Amino acid sequence: MSRSAEELWGLLQEAHRMPYGAAQIAVIEQVIRHADALGDRELGYQARILATTAYTYGGEVAKSFVTFSWCLSDFDRDPAPFHARTEQDLLWHFKYMVSALTKFPEVPLARTYAVLDDMERRYLEAGHSLQAVHKHRYVVARHVGLEDEADRLYERWNTTPRDDLSDCAGCDPSAQVTYLSSRGRDEEAVALAEPVLAGRLSCTEQPQTILSGLMVPYLRTGRLEEAADAHRRSYRLMRGNLADLWEIGDHIAFCARTGNENRGLEILQRHIDWLERAPSPAAGMNFAASSALLLRRLVTLGHGKTIVHRREKDDVTAEDLAEELAAFATALSLRFDARNGTTAQSRLIAAEIAAQPYDVVLPLSASARRRPAPAPQPVPRPAQPVEIPADADADTLLGLAEEHELQDRDDEADAVLAVYDAKFGKGEDVVAAADGDPAVMQRAARRAMLLGSQLWRADDQDGTAVVWRRAIDLFAAAGSEGDASVARGRLGVSVALAGRPDEGRTLIEPDTAYQEEHGDARQRAAAWSRLALINLVQDRPEEANAAHDRSEQAAAETDDPRLRAFYLARRASNRAAAGRHEEALAAAAEARAYFQEHGPALRLADAAALFGQLTSDPGEAAEAFGEVLAAGEPAAALTARLGRGRALVHLDRPSEAIDDLVEAVALCAEQDLDEGGAFIRQELADAYRQAGRIVEAAEVAEEALAGLERLGHDEAADNTRFLLAGLYRQLGDNTGSLALYEELVGRLADNPAGRGQIRENAGDLLFRLDRDAEAAEWFGAGAEDLRVAGDPLGELRLLRRRVMALHWADDVAAAEETYRLAERKHAGLPAEVGEEPGAVWERAMLGFEMARLLLARGRAAEAVPYVTDAPERLREVGSAGEADQVATLLGEALLRAGHPQQAEDLLWPVLGEMAQDAPQRQVTARVLAEALEAGGNLEQAARLRRTEGVEED
Repeated sequence: MSRSAEELWGLLQEAHRMPYGAAQIAVIEQVIRHADALGDRELGYQARILATTAYTYGGEVAKSFVTFSWCLSDFDRDPAPFHARTEQDLLWHFKYMVSALTKFPEVPLARTYAVLDDMERRYLEAGHSLQAVHKHRYVVARHVGLEDEADRLYERWNTTPRDDLSDCAGCDPSAQVTYLSSRGRDEEAVALAEPVLAGRLSCTEQPQTILSGLMVPYLRTGRLEEAADAHRRSYRLMRGNLADLWEIGDHIAFCARTGNENRGLEILQRHIDWLERAPSPAAGMNFAASSALLLRRLVTLGHGKTIVHRREKDDVTAEDLAEELAAFATALSLRFDARNGTTAQSRLIAAEIAAQPYDVVLPLSASARRRPAPAPQPVPRPAQPVEIPADADADTLLGLAEEHELQDRDDEADAVLAVYDAKFGKGEDVVAAADGDPAVMQRAARRAMLLGSQLWRADDQDGTAVVWRRAIDLFAAAGSEGDASVARGRLGVSVALAGRPDEGRTLIEPDTAYQEEHGDARQRAAAWSRLALINLVQDRPEEANAAHDRSEQAAAETDDPRLRAFYLARRASNRAAAGRHEEALAAAAEARAYFQEHGPALRLADAAALFGQLTSDPGEAAEAFGEVLAAGEPAAALTARLGRGRALVHLDRPSEAIDDLVEAVALCAEQDLDEGGAFIRQELADAYRQAGRIVEAAEVAEEALAGLERLGHDEAADNTRFLLAGLYRQLGDNTGSLALYEELVGRLADNPAGRGQIRENAGDLLFRLDRDAEAAEWFGAGAEDLRVAGDPLGELRLLRRRVMALHWADDVAAAEETYRLAERKHAGLPAEVGEEPGAVWERAMLGFEMARLLLARGRAAEAVPYVTDAPERLREVGSAGEADQVATLLGEALLRAGHPQQAEDLLWPVLGEMAQDAPQRQVTARVLAEALEAGGNLEQAARLRRTEGVEED
């Protein structure tokens, strides 16, 4: 199908707006074919000028040789006015050609030098600086290994004045950073780059290229956080662009040499299939060499059998692929050397493949620990000397150990038992040997109970059960039924917490009955507490609270404040499980206060963790979880890290929360808690977002999404997709953002409210990208979603935004139809809803959008009725800024409709009430001045213009 020249020019303009890549290239090639068929020389030339850039940045560099040569020949053969208009582009493209020619070993080196000479001649003839020429002679010298010549050219490049054909303020320093880094001048490289990164970079290649070049200088100068950040930011911007395959190889090598082999493998796996369509042989060579380095590291670490998947080839082990890629890169390097007449490339590739790790491990994942977590250090407490009488017999020592254990003095109890074991034999041996003598059996049973407590604290549940069962038998054989009953109750707790609650109940219930009849107050309290615990484990919260109340009643008889505090903490757990929040919080607070003063650290950690989970004050929660962490109890670390991280986020201190949440992710990994790790990553991503660290936020959100998808948590995965879409938008990845919005719309078939929100976000993004017609479609579909969801004001908001988008899309008929629909819906609102401030605002601004559309098309008189009463209605609902904006538009409509006096009468009061620094003030003053001029009040208009600083039109 043939196309008109007008259509083709429009298509070329559309291609200009497209991102680099295959889609843009396809459109430009279509324009070239049709332009040649039409014989439109200018269109064919302009399309090829754009194609040269598109091929360079779209990963099809070889094709750029053809389009550049065509343009150069056409320019020289028969100069035309359109050539002069784009001469700058043609001269700029010489730089692409020189760089590209070095990357294809089949191109003779003489051809590259010839292009350089032609470049120099044309730059001189056009009156340009030779700064860019010197730079590209330096590029060729470095490629062939003429290092002395490269040094001289580097100086000429950097001492020759720049002009408008010099590379941009980001690309020149990028090449300089690479040079300085290769010479070991890392501090100079960093110093050169920092002011560049602090400025505004808008080049296609920046800031990702300069960041990639800075990774190693940052690392070698000890700037580890900056090195990790440079890797993350740079790779994210490169990972979707085939043209960046060379630099992606640099990122793989960086991972291989910084202890991030797993991350490097993920990157390699993502891009291995690109090697088949590498943008140039040089890019493929560098990628293959860096990948071989990484894979050989995996072999060294014992992971040589790891499988790498390839689309067009068979899967392969890391070990085999390492040798395959090393051979591939080496063969290419030898072809370059043969072309260049040097050994520079083969030496470079051999060094890359054999490179050793740097002397630092640098975590690159935003969810990985920055450094190994220190071993928990309990809060120190004054050393209490353990007084043990020298002549203490076995019963005395056992009694002393039992008292220390009862008072949570575990270290002291262990010290006493060490003396006992030294005098009377190791605890295990004594327990095993006891037989016959009731007194011996009684002592052996007591030692068995203390030994079980030691094993419990060491997290040996099976060992605890074995020795406590032996203790029960010994107590029974010794005729000590009361002690045997207590031992059964304690064993019941152990087996219940080990996952056998029914078995635990059969041991705990008889002991509770026994102690209620025979035990003292302390024994009864402990028995009822154990029954409360088993009820809690079996999700019987009311029974747990009833049993706990009996426990506290018994404990009160002991007049022991430490015991009371212990049972207050238990009360907090029981009340919380039953939803009795206020009672739980009060109990936790009282228990925490006691243990803050008296210790021990273990009990404080328990009470503080409960308090932190129960309080609604994030400041109190952060403080309480800090106490848990200070207590150094490993079992509580995950709860405390997560709790404090969440509290800090609520306190609007997300930067401080990040370390806690990162540590929580690490703890989940150590404990094989995949599900918890995925959900905490989601929270960590949002903390990064709130802290303004968008690159890290996106990286962690992608990790969270992968985990949530794998585990089947669809709703959480969709929430993460929504978060990611916003992050991609902030990073400038509009294509990725829109793709996620489209995916979410398809996934949320049963959630019209969610679809409406997503479509509004997507429409807003498209509108800001000047894709107004598409934005209008998204706003319209979103309005229908919100109608179905029962959100009339949301529906009206999106209809108003559709009118706005259609105005800029120049679809007046559709805008008028949408306005009429919205007006009908406003009129159909219940009276109480229609008078709400939000509804009043929406209706007034709907009229504003319609009036603005008509005014922009010269239909001023028609615009007036849409906004006649709107300023007053907006002021009534407290929207003074919008009222001023709408009044100004009304004034302009009146002026253009031939009513300058009405415009003047309207706008003088508006201007008088407007703040001096109001954003709308100059616009209002300009319209008022025009109204005064139209009414013949020229002097007053001039005075107003001077006073308000309004320039003449």
